[in-house]
This record gives sequence, C-alpha cells and structure tokens, in this order.
Amino acid sequence: MITRINKLQIELPMPKNPDANAAAAVQELLGGKFGEMSTLNNYMFQSFAFRQKKKLKPFYDLVASITAEEFGHVELVSNTINLMIQGTTFPGDPNLAPMQNGKDKRNSYHFIDTAQTAKPFDSMGAGWNGASNVFNSGNLILDLLHNFFLECGARTHKMRVYEMTDNPVAREMIGYLLVRGGVHIMAYAKALEIATGVDMTKMLPIPNLDNDKFETARKFEAEGAHRKLYTFSANDYKDVAKIWKGEHPLQGGQLEVIQGTPQGGPIPDLPEIPESFAPGISEEDFREIAKRLQRSAGI
Repeated sequence: MITRINKLQIELPMPKNPDANAAAAVQELLGGKFGEMSTLNNYMFQSFAFRQKKKLKPFYDLVASITAEEFGHVELVSNTINLMIQGTTFPGDPNLAPMQNGKDKRNSYHFIDTAQTAKPFDSMGAGWNGASNVFNSGNLILDLLHNFFLECGARTHKMRVYEMTDNPVAREMIGYLLVRGGVHIMAYAKALEIATGVDMTKMLPIPNLDNDKFETARKFEAEGAHRKLYTFSANDYKDVAKIWKGEHPLQGGQLEVIQGTPQGGPIPDLPEIPESFAPGISEEDFREIAKRLQRSAGI
C-alpha cells in the first residue's frame, strides 16, 4: 500500500506569466517514453512481480522505495505543467472567444480536453502507453539494468527540456528531478555492482555533464539531496541500507537512508477557469453544498 501525503516533494515557485508552449515540452517528462509515468509504472509492476522478496529483500526494498518516490515525481511534474498553463485564457462571454489564445499553442489538447492541466501524454500529445513502456522481465539483473538505462534516458530528456525553456517553474522542478534521478541512477548502479561485481558507476554521469552545471540543481545538491535515499515508509524497506551505503562515488560525502519522506512543500490550489467551466461551482452552489455537508454531519 502507499500512504498519500498532501504535499509536493518540493515547493514550486508561483508563475508570473503563462507559458503553455513550454508546458507542452515539459509534457515529455510526464508522459514520454522516459517520463515519470514510465519510471513509476516500470518500478511499480516490477515490485508487484518481484520473486523471492525475502531472499533478495535489499533489492526488493530498493525498487519498492523508488516506486513510491516516483509517484511523487508524477505529481510534481503534473503540477508544474498546471502552473505553466495558468493564465493563458481569460473569463468572458463565450461569443468573445475567451479561449482564443489556446488555439495557437503547441498542444491545444490542454485547452480542449483537460481544462488547462496535465495529462499522461508526451510533448506531441500522444498518450502514454503502458503496454509498450513497461518492462518487467522477471529477471533481477535484467530489470536492474533496464532501470539504470531508463533513468539515464530520463536524465537526458530532463537536461534537454531544461535547455528549451527558462521558465522558473519548469527549471525548479527539473533541477530537483535531475538530482533525485541521479540518486536513482546511482542506486541501481550500486545494486548491479552488488549483484554482478561490475562497477557501473565508472560510466557516470550519463550524459557526461554534472548536475552542478544546472543552476536550479546546485541548491538541491548543496542540501545533500543527491546523497539521500528515502524509504517513503515509517517502518518498512529498511534493508535498502545494505545497498545505499558508503561514500558517494562521484561527489563524495556519506550516503544516507532516510526512513520516511522529504519534508515537501504545498500543493498549489488552482483557481477557477470560468471559460473552461472548471470547476463549474458558483458561489451560490458552494453555499448550498456547504449546507448539505453540515446537514450530513448533523451540524
């Protein structure tokens, strides 16, 4: 089971201007082949199907812990996209075409289908395909190797999208995920070394560019986020410490397992968009709903 906490893994800055075209590019980091939907579902199904969980518990604990973190990454990227689109259109009489700005954006689906919010599709609007994007071979070494490759591919896409936009919301999110994705790459590399004897860390970083070259990633590394692996559980998955231990092989400093979650930040409260009929609850409706809730509670 997963316990859900009403926070994002970091606090996102509030945007000053809409940036729907950049949001379309960020969609790749959500619903693309190497997006967060893929990392989440790959690890989730691998953890569900993991064989000999007791005998190979440190490896199971690793995949399970990272699965939980990836749920939060899906949430973080989605909220980034939501904030980037916010303010593109304006409320008004339908005959004035208050959503006219949406027709010239790269992904008009954001305006037609999702009330100006994220959806699990890529930067071109193609839906995320679990049948094609989830790899679960049942072979521990092969799955770990695939996960290592998947995280390196995800890192590459994040770096490229970072270079496509200077949007502060996108860059804050990408900087954080470059650091956290680096933890996952390193964790899978260390797991493979324990399982096979092959030192995968000698290939890192892939691409050959350190995270500290990215402005918004530097502060998270300064906080030590690249050395911390979270279990996302109060009591379980402790054996991940048998893999995530020692010094960080690239930057130095002691690796640390955190029993629990990051401190996190608030989830944005999205305003209404009358021109999209969202949420479609007027002030009068709200007052009536409040009365019904009070009655149902016996107040």
